[in-house]
Amino acid sequence: MHGFIKHAVRFPRGLRAAGLTVGLAAALAACGSASTSASTSSGMSGMTSSATASASMGAMSGMAEPMYAGDGLSATSSGFTLVPVSGSASVPSGKAVAVRFEITDSAGVAVTAFQDDQTKLMHFYVVRSDLAGFQHVHPVMASDGTWSANLAALEPGTYREYASFITKNGGGAAIALVLSEQFTVAGAATSAALPAASSSTQVDGYSVTLSGGLMAGMEHTLTATVTENGAPVTDLQPYLDAYAHLTAFHQGDLAFAHLHPQGAVNGDHGGPTLAFDAQMAKSGSYRLFLQFQTGGVLHTAAITVHVG
Repeated sequence: MHGFIKHAVRFPRGLRAAGLTVGLAAALAACGSASTSASTSSGMSGMTSSATASASMGAMSGMAEPMYAGDGLSATSSGFTLVPVSGSASVPSGKAVAVRFEITDSAGVAVTAFQDDQTKLMHFYVVRSDLAGFQHVHPVMASDGTWSANLAALEPGTYREYASFITKNGGGAAIALVLSEQFTVAGAATSAALPAASSSTQVDGYSVTLSGGLMAGMEHTLTATVTENGAPVTDLQPYLDAYAHLTAFHQGDLAFAHLHPQGAVNGDHGGPTLAFDAQMAKSGSYRLFLQFQTGGVLHTAAITVHVG
């Protein structure tokens, strides 16, 4: 988790119709899920050396991250568009898939220069309309600007994909964007009821407890405490250059909020308490996904909160 900056986005009208591009892929694994843990050795977590060189932004690397804004519900923002490379917006269920896409500029040219955001050039999220099926992976970019994001098998239903990244606008200034598109996973869909708002949840033997009130449009401190069998957990390992990563989606429209924790990492002894600067754009229920790492294993805890 970053250092407590909110991620979300403002988006003008799209430049082209964009959908989710999917091709079958063999033995692909996701970086995380809402109910299971995943090894950090799973793929999609970086770029090839050549792609890294072509996507590096030189002087930008030492600059502070720009602020994200908005709700992340459009494929286009500030002249940049999330565009599929090939394939269909309907995805088969029960099979690992590879999503291929580009980020194009206002001239329709694929962008190849991106700035690191929490050690990655691209963060890619997927969640179903009922806020189940969460995945967070890190696509690999080819030299022509085509990104490939590997996803674990998805259950039938309507989903939204989000591409979160930092690049430069036409004036040379760093700009942080979240672009998104809706897609469908084929099959008989079943919708799960959103779990009731709670102050605690469990994952892989760990308990996560939240404290701190949330009000729409106002910044508050949200605290997460991690325990195991009632004992404080103090061996959290760095994950994306922080001790946790927090993502939130609004019930109904799936508006995106990306929250970063306070503080810096210092070895493999983070926890038990993680504090976040939380500012949610609108009221209602949100599903939060807190990702943290212990013993080389990534855990994803899901919890519902209500924002007044």
